[in-house]
Amino acid sequence: MAPFLISALSANALTAFCVSLVFGVVFFTCVFSWIFDVPGYHFLHHVLLGLYFGPLMGLFGWVINRISRRWNAAAALSASPFIWVSIEYIRSNLSFLALPWALLGHSQYQYPVIIQFASYTGAYGTSFLVAFANAAVAATILAYYPVLAGDPPTRISAPSRQAAICMSLTAVVLIGAALTYGYVIVSQPIAGPAIKTAVLQGNINQEMKANPNRYSKFIMGKYTDLTRKALKDQPELLVWPEAATPGFVLKNLSLYQQITSLVQEADIYFLIGSSEYPKFAKPSSPRPKDIGNTALFFSPAGKVVGQYLKIHLVPFGEYIPYSGVIPWPGFIVPEGKNNYEIPGKEFTLFRIGHANFGVLICWEIVFPELFRTFVKKGANFMINVTNEGWFGKTAAPYQMVAVNVFRAVENRIAVGRAANTGISCFIDPHGRVTGRVKNNNEDIFVEGYLTQKIPLSHQKTFYTRYGDIFVYAILALTVFLIAAMCFGRKK
Repeated sequence: MAPFLISALSANALTAFCVSLVFGVVFFTCVFSWIFDVPGYHFLHHVLLGLYFGPLMGLFGWVINRISRRWNAAAALSASPFIWVSIEYIRSNLSFLALPWALLGHSQYQYPVIIQFASYTGAYGTSFLVAFANAAVAATILAYYPVLAGDPPTRISAPSRQAAICMSLTAVVLIGAALTYGYVIVSQPIAGPAIKTAVLQGNINQEMKANPNRYSKFIMGKYTDLTRKALKDQPELLVWPEAATPGFVLKNLSLYQQITSLVQEADIYFLIGSSEYPKFAKPSSPRPKDIGNTALFFSPAGKVVGQYLKIHLVPFGEYIPYSGVIPWPGFIVPEGKNNYEIPGKEFTLFRIGHANFGVLICWEIVFPELFRTFVKKGANFMINVTNEGWFGKTAAPYQMVAVNVFRAVENRIAVGRAANTGISCFIDPHGRVTGRVKNNNEDIFVEGYLTQKIPLSHQKTFYTRYGDIFVYAILALTVFLIAAMCFGRKK
């Protein structure tokens, strides 16, 4: 971030906004480049995506530039982590456009020691730490190379060396505190009861999933074979991915009997992803009122004893935001397209013995409030069922794992993940990926299964209890800084 911060400070306000906007557009269009693999998604949609996220980054650059002009560069760099995190929170909570994905803090997901304090601050705390460290680097560069502060008449007053040293020492203290706390946490053994769980990765391609009647025998054969292999590990719970079944289980007697027969044979609990209506159906398809993306919970006797209906649907893919209110243009919503799925309303918990667990389907995992609500209601572990076959061999599954890691750390709870094409894995309460389905060292677009014991969590973290208190404080300080910049005394 340091070169970006320096460039935003060393220009005039308009240039700073434009440079930051371009930075945002390039960053987000590259991070989300995998979305081109989704059917019906085109370059124009990607341009709109960039133009939605870009101005938020432009706003960031403009604000820190104005602070540097009003006060000085050291003040602007010190304020930059507060403003950055505030903007991340805003884009993560903008109604149907909310997308808490690719946060700066997510970059640290492979380093569990540094992210443990997310159990107090959420992922935003890690974003703040990374942003502050980069601001300290930028301050040091400007202090020792003031020629980078720009050319007259837009030249800013570079931070003094004392200010740069102060920021650097503060960054060292913050990082040191995070590492110390993280080391203490990850050094603690994870003991206590656990549920032995197997996750399946069928690797069914999208063409087959789009034609369930034609490929029903193949799909069921694949999952039946994987199930019987996994049963050799004697799991207590077996998980199929999102929309794994080739049809509507609750409406197709033959399919229902196949599954119940398999469950009874296994004599254990099953969690099965079942889209009770095609996820990306054609507008001409009939639209029953009771369709939804579901997870079905089967008892060892083969009875459906619970059902979770996906709560947070994908805008424009699974539902049309403000349908009938906003006249969406045809290149965003094809003419005649209707809502294909209905959202769930219940935070359903399933029970195995003395353990409760919750399920999130697909991208629901990226919403921290949704996840922590399940934990607040008593979930002892969480399952994420998903199908990321839409996105091909891209970064998307790895970005999703990064998000899963933070959900585990924030709530100090284990997560099991069953993905159609990968990545299927287990994550412990400290955010460590303890195993993933692999074949020839590949973890996406391979079939397989993995069995591990999922430890049960009973304690609630600060973040689980109180949510984004840290971010609310950051937002309040940011508002204060901007008000002081606009109305306070110039220094």
